[in-house]
Amino acid sequence: MQNIHEIEDLIKLISKLPGLGPKSAKRIVLKLINNRDEIVKPMANTLAQVYKNVSRCNSCGSLKSNLNGCVNCENIKEKYNKICVVEDIADQWSIENSNIFKGYFHILGGTISSAGHRKEDLLINSLVERVRRDEIEEVILATSATVEGQTTAYYIQDSLKNSKVKVTKLAQGLPVGGEIESLDDGTLFSAFKNRSNLNSNSD
Repeated sequence: MQNIHEIEDLIKLISKLPGLGPKSAKRIVLKLINNRDEIVKPMANTLAQVYKNVSRCNSCGSLKSNLNGCVNCENIKEKYNKICVVEDIADQWSIENSNIFKGYFHILGGTISSAGHRKEDLLINSLVERVRRDEIEEVILATSATVEGQTTAYYIQDSLKNSKVKVTKLAQGLPVGGEIESLDDGTLFSAFKNRSNLNSNSD
């Protein structure tokens, strides 16, 4: 293939996407080139709008529109008393699609010690603030069953020990080492239904 630096740069960028390597990226680029008007132009416009208008909420970690605010933590149609804590936005989407949970979400942005994340890098302080401000009655820890996920869950539990909130975690159905995003609806339902209370011995 003749070297065209724009094409090479595009292949490198696309190959960075999850599940894609150089070969898959090349096929995608060829598809884009052969459909310039139908795909490339509208995609470029949409990406520009996303870059301009969509960002992560500093309070809950979910995606928000810079024009309309955060639907997740500024929901004025329904008042919830539960917050489900997940590691990333993909986990939020998986749980939302399953229709298992009705409440607010809190997206940490990773786990302690994963990808160099420190406790300070995660939105744990803002979670404590949301619990206090919004009079939350239950915090559901839906972190993955990995060492990092469980370490993060224990740290969150400790951070909330001075509040009166009930802290629970997903139970049966969540396999050791399992990530929330990869679980099917039946497994998620079982994990939510059988969640255990982490502060049952508290006063």
